[in-house]
Amino acid sequence: MPDSPYRILVVEDDATIRSGLRVTLELEGFQVQEAVDGAEALRRLNEFSPDVVVLDLMLPGKSGFDICRDIRTMKPDAFVLMLTARTDEASKVAGLTLGADDYVTKPFSLAELIARIRTLLRRSSRSSRAAPVPVANADIQEWGRVRIDFRQMRCWVEGELVELSAKEFEILRDFSMRPGEVVRREDLLERVWGYSPENLPSTRTVDNFLLKLRQKLEADPASPRLLVSVRGAGYRLEAPTESG
Repeated sequence: MPDSPYRILVVEDDATIRSGLRVTLELEGFQVQEAVDGAEALRRLNEFSPDVVVLDLMLPGKSGFDICRDIRTMKPDAFVLMLTARTDEASKVAGLTLGADDYVTKPFSLAELIARIRTLLRRSSRSSRAAPVPVANADIQEWGRVRIDFRQMRCWVEGELVELSAKEFEILRDFSMRPGEVVRREDLLERVWGYSPENLPSTRTVDNFLLKLRQKLEADPASPRLLVSVRGAGYRLEAPTESG
């Protein structure tokens, strides 16, 4: 297989798993580097600039949750695929809420891991080739007190710059393509997270992200006027034209 232009950083303290992942990913044609803990991971993030970070949550020192948060700040366009031995739903939701794009629970098959990585990278390719949204400027949206530049991944609320994760921008982009339409949670999991209909995680993942977006964008998160709940169906972007 010819070498892939994509770079993958494997952050795993178990030497056997880390080495096995590197060999397998390199055989698939990816460029791969390794890190054993948070400090090394962030150093590699700057030097290597990976497209995908395969991140174990249970690491010595700085936790995978904290590293995920740092990755979202330092390189928001990188995909994060969590590796976790935890089986409880709360840990998975917590990781996804912090900005991870997907997760694989140990023990996992290498074939599944490769498939998940390729799904993430295909999403990146689809986004770059996506047809333009039929508005005056698809990359710049103004929704009342909120202004978003999707190309530069910047967001302002009443003129103040607000930090959003890459996943939050993806969610808002999806809503921006369907103003006024009801968007189902399951559809967001398929379009934004890349899950198949047969393998959907809990829709609480979506609810957690929408809760955080409301806290960042709404004047009153408890009574949202931009990202509105539609009982029993999903959410709708109201996209007001006037502030407040």
